[in-house]
Order: sequence, then C-alpha cells, then structure tokens
Amino acid sequence: MPGSAPISGLGPWPKDVGIIALELYLPSQYVDQTELEQEDGVAPGKYTVGLGQDRMGFCSDLEDINSLCLTAVQKLMERNGLSYDSVGRLEVGTETIIDKSKSVKTVLMQLFEDSGNTDVEGIDTTNACYGGTAALFNAVNWVESSSWDGRYAVVVAGDIAVYASGSARPTGGAGAVAMLVGPNAPLAFEQGLRGTHMQHAYDFYKPDLMSEYPVVDGKLSIECYLSALDRCYAVYRNKIHAQWQKEGSEERFSLEDFGYLVFHSPYCKLVQKSLARLMLNDFLLHPNPNTETGPFTGLDAFRDVKPEETYFDRDVEKAFLKASTDMFEKKTKHSLLVSNQNGNMYTPSVYGCLASLIATHSASQIAGQRVGVFSYGSGFAATLYSIRVTQDHTPGSALDKLVSSLSDLKLRLDSRQKVSPPVFSECMKLRQETHHLAPYVPSSSVEDLFPGTWYLTRVDEKHRREYARSAPGIELSAESEGVRSTTATEHIPSPAKKMPRIPATPGAPISN
Repeated sequence: MPGSAPISGLGPWPKDVGIIALELYLPSQYVDQTELEQEDGVAPGKYTVGLGQDRMGFCSDLEDINSLCLTAVQKLMERNGLSYDSVGRLEVGTETIIDKSKSVKTVLMQLFEDSGNTDVEGIDTTNACYGGTAALFNAVNWVESSSWDGRYAVVVAGDIAVYASGSARPTGGAGAVAMLVGPNAPLAFEQGLRGTHMQHAYDFYKPDLMSEYPVVDGKLSIECYLSALDRCYAVYRNKIHAQWQKEGSEERFSLEDFGYLVFHSPYCKLVQKSLARLMLNDFLLHPNPNTETGPFTGLDAFRDVKPEETYFDRDVEKAFLKASTDMFEKKTKHSLLVSNQNGNMYTPSVYGCLASLIATHSASQIAGQRVGVFSYGSGFAATLYSIRVTQDHTPGSALDKLVSSLSDLKLRLDSRQKVSPPVFSECMKLRQETHHLAPYVPSSSVEDLFPGTWYLTRVDEKHRREYARSAPGIELSAESEGVRSTTATEHIPSPAKKMPRIPATPGAPISN
C-alpha cells in the first residue's frame, strides 16, 4: 500500500505506556466547610463528617475552563522542561462547556504558537466526570498504536463544579490536572485490564446551556455510581482471571491484589463507602469466606444478600465499612487529600486522588505496586482499570522525579487564601449573573490569583474570549522549604529520540 512501511521496518513496540508526569492546578481561594455549615444553618458535621469535606476551592469570574486548562498545561510543560514541539497529541476532558462548537483544545493551541508546532492531534471529550479518563485512554491508545509518531501526548482534565444554593453546593470544587503520556512511564497502564460499564440514566445532567448548574437526582446518582462500581469490578476480575489462567495460575483475584485504590470522589465519604462496597463484592464472590477470623469476621448474616438490593441498606453499609477500615487506611485514605481540601473537580477528580496518593508516599513505598483506578461519569459511564508502578525508585529515576514534583502538594493547598462564606456566596452570585454574558470584563482582582495563572481579560460582543497570564513568580518547595522558579529552561526531547518507532529503512537508525 502506498505510504505504508513494511512490517519488518517497524521499530520496537512501545513498552510501559502510561503517565510520565502530572501537574495540578487548584484555585487560589477556598471556603471552610465548617464555616459554611454555620452560615447555612445546618447541623454541625453535616458537610465535614457526613460528606467528609473540610475545604472547597472555587473560581472567581476571572477564571473559566479555558484558563484552568491553559494554566495546567503550561505548568506541566515548564516544570518538566518540555518543548512544545515534542508533543504530538493533546487531549482535553471536560464537562464545563462554554461554547457548543469551539473546543478547549483549540484555545490551548495558543501555547504552541511560538514553537510553530501545529501538528497536534486530539480534541475535547465530554461525558460528565468521565471525560478525563476517556481522553487519557485516547492518548494511551495513540502511543500504543501504528499512528504514533514518536512524540509525547498531553492530557488535561479540568472543570468548575458549581451548584445552586442548597444542599448540593458543598459538593462543588474546581481545578485541572495535566498529564504527560508516553512509553517507559513510571505509571504504566496494565494492558487488557479495563472493566467498563455504560448505561443510560438521568442521574446528573446539564440541559440548561445558559446555566452552570446541573440537574441532580442525588439518590439515583449514588445508585448509579455503586452499581457501575459493582459491574466494573466484575468485568475487571474476569479479565485478570483470564490473564492469570493463560499464565497457568488458578489464583482468585481480590482487593488484596491492589496495592492502592483510588476512586472518582464526588465527596470523600462516598469513596470510603465504595471501598466497603468492593469488600462486599469479594465476600459474596468468595466460595468459602472465613467468617471466624480475618476481614470477614462476623459477616455471616450477609452471606445471601443480593448486591442490587443493598445500595441503601444501612446494616450492610455499616458492617462493611467497619470490616474495610484497615484496608481503607492503608490503600485509599491518603488519596483523598485534594478531594478533602479542594472538593469535587469533576473530570480531574480521580486524577487529583492519584496525585494525592503519590504526594503522600515515597517513591520506595509505591514502587512495584498495582494501583486500581475507578472513574465514573454520570449519565453514565465508568471504568475500573489498573496502573503498575515501576520498580525503579532510585534517585533521579522517572518515579523519583514524579514523586518529587508532587511533594509540595500539601504546601500548595495550605498557601491558598481562605474567604468567608458570605464572600463565597457573592462570588457564586456574580458567576451566575455573568455566565455567558457578552460583552463582559471580569471584576475580580488579578492579585488574588497564584503567580503564573491564566485568566480571562474580556469577552467581546461576539463572545470571543481573551486571556492573559499573571506574572510567573516563585513557588513553595517541599524539598527545601524555600522557593523555586515556575519556569524551566532545559528541554526534554520527545520519546522518539530514545526509541524510534518506524526507521527509514529496516535496521537503520533515525537521525533526529
């Protein structure tokens, strides 16, 4: 076929494709949930204990989905010393829609202008909180495919999660996560191990295109989330059992085979219940569980329950929350740092949990571990997949660099500015009144933003948006408890420099 390379001319298949680097952008302001409980006149602990949320990040009218993603991608590139011509694919996952035609991806191409690189595949992907995972799968699949040209892929998931005043508002949040994808990654996707479930439901949706607020059926949303978790876990177990059988093993897979588990986190309490839910699955699927000793002690009464009848069974929930307490402490709790302190970011939520897991462990602690990742988006779409962390945790290794880059995460969270609930409410009112307004010039202060943050400067009469970047400054450094520059000068070449994909002639090296 004209233009195709002979099979013998293909270079080695890319190995260990996954996440090489990861960068978070979190808004500079937050509201304290205890103070919000007092302001809203609800019982103490309703948000902090009942939901498991301590703080909630939010955006002023200076920030929108384009600015969040601009900031996250540029910080990823700068902090990792990457050149824009080393990127061949850029994927966006978001449900924060401000234009029904023009993608966020095309706005991000402003960052590539100076490099002259316009050969960048990928586009936006949307389905509630699942869009970031779909975008990440697209990037991984591209690197593993015959379409790969040897360059990196970048994925950015971002959203502004806001709700109308009322019981749902404390489950909001905002932020963006940008990820660098390529071969030889410290966080490698395990091939063939994805359990997916997709189904039609109106649990959470946004039919009013003139409003940022969703329509939510809270009870149905929880049922959809938990039922999707059940089904994804069943599919994942079947797939890993099939792999193990091919290798000659008859072992049974259980939660113990995950070193860590991270979940999409609408609120932290649901994550804890989700791990308990998976333990219920293990218990019901086990042919002969030991109810005398070990994690299943005293659970005999639940041996014959039907999973689809237990979504709101308080006795089942309480029993398995207690049974899974030690596992939650070891495998999941540390992943909730960002979720607890910043709230639900929608598409980046589960990747904020992944970042939190990395930030709260050393490279040696997570090296070689299998990490289960559950992603859920209402409507609804869900996948449980796994990442294998590289064994190499030596100083200067890819894993060591990844862990070091996130070691200041708690400092970043603590450096934000707390605002009072009345000021927060006024900010939400301003966003509501000015959403999709044109022409419009934001009224909030740029001084409140972190250094190096992109922000909206104006919307003209034709709804065209213009952006600027606050002056790059200095960042907190966990290593030195000092500061570091937000920019980098050393550029890392694309992975093709190290691993040719299609040589010019069989056996001949590529000159780059």
